[in-house]
Amino acid sequence: MKRFTLLLAASLALAASADPMYVQDIAQWRKVREEKLKAPDNWLSVAGLFWLHEGENKVGSDPLSDVVLPKGGPVHAGVLNLRGQVADWKPISGPAATTLDEKSKPLSFGSVDLFLIVRGPKTGIRMKDPNAETRVHFTGLKWYEAKPEWRFKGKWTAYDPPRTIRIPNVLGQVTDEVAPGYVEFTVKGKTFRLDPFIEDDHLFFIFKDLTSTSTTYGAGRFLYTPFAKDGSLDLDFNKSENPPCVFTAYATCPLPPKQNVLPFAIPAGETRYGKH
Repeated sequence: MKRFTLLLAASLALAASADPMYVQDIAQWRKVREEKLKAPDNWLSVAGLFWLHEGENKVGSDPLSDVVLPKGGPVHAGVLNLRGQVADWKPISGPAATTLDEKSKPLSFGSVDLFLIVRGPKTGIRMKDPNAETRVHFTGLKWYEAKPEWRFKGKWTAYDPPRTIRIPNVLGQVTDEVAPGYVEFTVKGKTFRLDPFIEDDHLFFIFKDLTSTSTTYGAGRFLYTPFAKDGSLDLDFNKSENPPCVFTAYATCPLPPKQNVLPFAIPAGETRYGKH
C-alpha cells in the first residue's frame, strides 16, 4: 500500500510538471510583469530621489540645485518650500504655482516628472524619466523554470483581531502594517507560515529564503496573491518577483519581517538582475 501511495504521488507530480497549460499561464504572467516594468512611468524610469529640507529647495539642472533635473532641463526651474509633508511650488516659469503632497499630480518638465513622497519623517522628490539609463539599457528579467511543486494551496488563518507587524525598509526605518492573518504551507513534511499585509486589492508577502545568498536578490523578494477563499490561499512562488530596489537605486523598498525569513531555498520565481 505504501509503495502504491508513493507511485501515485510520483505520477501526480509528473503529471503536474508536464501540465502545459500551467506553464503557459506562468509564461504569460511573467510577460505581463516585464511589460509593466518597462512602461514609461514604472520603476525602470525612476532616475532620482532627493530628500528635501524644511524651507526653500531649489529645482533645476544646475548641479548645485537641491533637486537636480537632467541636462537640457531649465537651469533654475523654481523653488519647493517644504512644510512638513507638503511643499509649495513657486516656479520661475513653466508649471504653475501649486502645493504638492503624496496624492498630487507630478510637476512635469518635458518628459521628466517629479513626485512628492513621504517616508517616515523624511519628505522627498522622486524623479521619473523614460530616458533613464535603467530603462534604456534594460536587459530583461530572468526566472527559474516554472515548477508546480512550488505552488501551494496554503491554509489561511485570520487574526482576530488583525495584528500589527513591523516592516523595516532600506532606509533603516520601521513602519507598522496590519496583517489580516497568516498562511501555512508544507515543504518536505514541515509546516511553515508567512504573514502578509494588504496592498490595494491583494495580499502582499515580503519574504526571504536561502536562495538569497546565490541566485536571488539578497534582501528578499515580493509575492502578491488574491485574498483567501474558504480558508485556502493560492501561494505560487513561481510568481515571486524582485523588489524595485533591484532595478533602481532610488527606491525605498520594504524588507522582510523576521517571521518571513525562511530556513530553506525556494528555487522558483524571479532571479537576480545585473549585480543584484
